Amino acid sequence: QVQLVESGGGLVQAGGSLRLSCAASGGTLTNNNMGWFRQAPGKEREAVATMTYSGQNTYYRDSVKGRFIIYRDNAKNTVYLQMNSLKPEDTAVYYCAAGRASPFTTTRRVDYNYWGQGTQVTVSS
Repeated sequence: QVQLVESGGGLVQAGGSLRLSCAASGGTLTNNNMGWFRQAPGKEREAVATMTYSGQNTYYRDSVKGRFIIYRDNAKNTVYLQMNSLKPEDTAVYYCAAGRASPFTTTRRVDYNYWGQGTQVTVSS
């Protein structure tokens, strides 16, 4: 069973950057599609960025395109979310998720079997 542990969240001013990490154990990330989701208070959990198991295909929600990058370090079995030019509306708990390997990216939560515990990102104005 894959276990995911996120880190790297915190408080940052608008315009700043953070890098979230998602370290996996119990499985190899190259065998899974990966995703970063976020949930703000009172809102649904939404997909922010996802990538296929091969790393060849990625998805970004419109509001983060050009600012966030999802990438993977196979040697460390870790997925990252580099977040630049952060805005107050990016404030949320960010979750890492792993799902079945597929050549297609997916933003559906049901397609992800394993979830991390979440890490808080707060962007002040």
